[in-house]
Amino acid sequence: MAPSKVVLRFPAAIADKPIIFRLVKDYDLMINILKANINPHKEGTMVLDVTGAKTEEGLEFLRQQGVGVQPLTEEVVRNEERCTHCGACTAICPTGALYIERPSMLVRFDSEACVVCQLCVRACPMKAMEVRF
Repeated sequence: MAPSKVVLRFPAAIADKPIIFRLVKDYDLMINILKANINPHKEGTMVLDVTGAKTEEGLEFLRQQGVGVQPLTEEVVRNEERCTHCGACTAICPTGALYIERPSMLVRFDSEACVVCQLCVRACPMKAMEVRF
């Protein structure tokens, strides 16, 4: 079963609860946390890859707990015409979605590995990395 990328928004009242643990234990889901900013007593956000036969049931559980659940609808794309293959983006990419191919020394982009953290968008001096909604 293919992973489903979702964005979770936790209200402050439940940001310190073991909700992700419940997804794994009760719904037998495999969770890959791609990006997270969770702080007790404050709102939090997470981007997850969720895989498993009970994915929809698990996401419904999250909604019942008050967690906002949205599919990840943004994506980062590279404007090939603007890219000069300088490699500035590769140093900052946390997942290795942007990398330098050897021996050609060309920058390559694996969109499947991208978690839409947008660090490359800020790092690119040529503005070749763009966010598409």
